[in-house]
Amino acid sequence: MRPVRSFVAVMAIGAVLAAGACGGGDDGSETGGDGGKTVTVQAANGAVTVPANPKRIVSLSPTHTETLFAIGAGKQVVAVDDYSNHPPSAPRTKLSGFKPNAEAVIAYKPDLVVVSDDLNGIVKALEKVKVPVLFEPAASKLDEVYDEINDLGRATGHTAEATKVVTGMRTTIEQTVAASSKAKGLTYYHELDNQLHSVTSSTFVGQVYGLFGLRNIADEADKASGGYPHLSREYVLKEDPKLIFLADTKCCGQNGDALAKRPGWSVLDAVKNKGVVELDDDIASRWGPRLPEFVKAIGDAVQRVQ
Repeated sequence: MRPVRSFVAVMAIGAVLAAGACGGGDDGSETGGDGGKTVTVQAANGAVTVPANPKRIVSLSPTHTETLFAIGAGKQVVAVDDYSNHPPSAPRTKLSGFKPNAEAVIAYKPDLVVVSDDLNGIVKALEKVKVPVLFEPAASKLDEVYDEINDLGRATGHTAEATKVVTGMRTTIEQTVAASSKAKGLTYYHELDNQLHSVTSSTFVGQVYGLFGLRNIADEADKASGGYPHLSREYVLKEDPKLIFLADTKCCGQNGDALAKRPGWSVLDAVKNKGVVELDDDIASRWGPRLPEFVKAIGDAVQRVQ
């Protein structure tokens, strides 16, 4: 996972919604002015026309990088941003998704660029030089996750593969939630960093927990934080959550043992009764094809403490 500063920025910017895919022609493609086949995908930046089978894709989003490889478009990807660490075979570069530089991206001669943020005016800068850009923001609900995966499938010539990934995700998530349906009312705390930043139920991550009927202790503490409150040690101790999910194992070196050494935390119910869950930071902060793994970690924890 990225440090909380980056994570919060990504999830907050994700308020812009990506619409469903659309296109023309019986085979889902059109013919461009140069006679080549193209497809049109409806993204957050409007209707985007791209080559039917782009050969030089640049991804400035770790989540979308994972999706591109999951749907079989990995061989078409020529460069990804510096945070795109999965899969290991992705062509990771020094390109930044948080301070994107249009000239640096253009140097890779892309015929498609995929972003989850429009920072530094990157979308318009690339559109100005006729580089197709798909702006697919951070998802705010599950249906948006599936829509974005299908968008990328259509844009890259992997529609069937994208559909298969989405179907598999839906099935796995539904089965995991069904197996842990008795969790309603269990309290939890999701930790973004060791400064005690958290998420509320209004965020995408919070909605994932909501699938299980869990009660988020951060909800009542949220005032003007946009869904990402900074909790106090006293507040967490008072709430005494049954489950604690650590999404800062990589960024901040947190784990069950470190938690137990915090002043006063050893008496928490979650610490005493194996309710501390050490998450993979990346999986817990991305809304792509590995989302079922995050859901399973929650489901396993719920069954363990029931």
